Amino acid sequence: MAAERALRSAAPHQLPAALGAALRAEYGAESVCLLLADYGLTALLPVPDGSSPAGEPVPLHSGPAGRAYGAQQPQREDRDGGRTRLHLPVSVRGDRLGVLSVVLPREAATPEAVDELTELAGTLGHELVVAERDTDVYARARRTDRLTLAAEMQWQLLPARSCARPEYALGAQLEPAYSVFGDNFDWSADDGRLTVCVTNGMGEGMAAALLTSLGINALRNARRAGVPLADQACLADQAIHAHHRGAAHLSVLLVEVELATGRAQVVDAGSPRMLLQRDRTLSTVKLEAQLPLGMFEETDYVAQELLLRPGDRLLFVSDGVHAVAGPGGEAYGERALARAVTSAALLPAAEVPAAVLRELRAHRGRPEGDDDAVVVCLDWFGREPAP
Repeated sequence: MAAERALRSAAPHQLPAALGAALRAEYGAESVCLLLADYGLTALLPVPDGSSPAGEPVPLHSGPAGRAYGAQQPQREDRDGGRTRLHLPVSVRGDRLGVLSVVLPREAATPEAVDELTELAGTLGHELVVAERDTDVYARARRTDRLTLAAEMQWQLLPARSCARPEYALGAQLEPAYSVFGDNFDWSADDGRLTVCVTNGMGEGMAAALLTSLGINALRNARRAGVPLADQACLADQAIHAHHRGAAHLSVLLVEVELATGRAQVVDAGSPRMLLQRDRTLSTVKLEAQLPLGMFEETDYVAQELLLRPGDRLLFVSDGVHAVAGPGGEAYGERALARAVTSAALLPAAEVPAAVLRELRAHRGRPEGDDDAVVVCLDWFGREPAP
């Protein structure tokens, strides 16, 4: 396909322009617009293609483009003048990046063309991930406001905001997206296991961002060395204590799931909590509380076991969620959190964190809170037995 070749040969910052030119030549497209989800997951923001000014933001939770993003299915608008606008999800391995909107003559928008363009939107997603190593164009385009330096550091630490495999689906979100301090999340998977962690660094601003950066990278270093989960916590604890001498600590919830069996190991070292939704019932997973990382020298950590069943949903939340106070001083608490999670029961994992955080903002009564908040959702499907 000429459009795919154009994408693969384009300069990293010129992907939208190269794709637009190819679609005009190959499909007779009248306009092509790449829309990327902003950091706060509130809007789809147009990426300038260099030939015309960027358009207006598009709602992420409504309208045909928002439906394409949420449902991860093409959406079609038949317009006046014999034209059709297609909205195609741009995603990579379950990570929802945005939407590609293409205006075509109606006779060109055949089912075969829609299938081809949907596949091309997936190719665009892969090219965007590679291109972001070499250009800031797409990072700038995703912002409705300037990020604080601390938030810039935190977002650079993150993996994708969602991912999916046959065994599981993951979604996560940080708030406030443009000024987050010490909360963070991380995950990694190979053929045998999935590791997820949620962190909450003490302090504010740069101090919290630097502490979280040290902790996340220490945990990654230990994980990549192949050491067991509890020893990952021990090694990260030593790294933080060696630098801060007990003056700063990092709360962390570490979870490692064996993909073949659903058997999970969990290290609870601080304030993030884990909730389990099973058979429509939500409960807090009772874990042995252990010391946050870095409080004392050479702390020993112990992993507990949990067996996941197909259909289980795990929620990981920081104290910026479960401890936030409303206008009258009442804590958000487990009851309100349970209502938010229950109302999001039919949503895919990628959309659950943003839905819970919207409920949290309504409880708080103001857009910005006094603390960071992170929500991670893990839907467990299990692995089909080998034939």
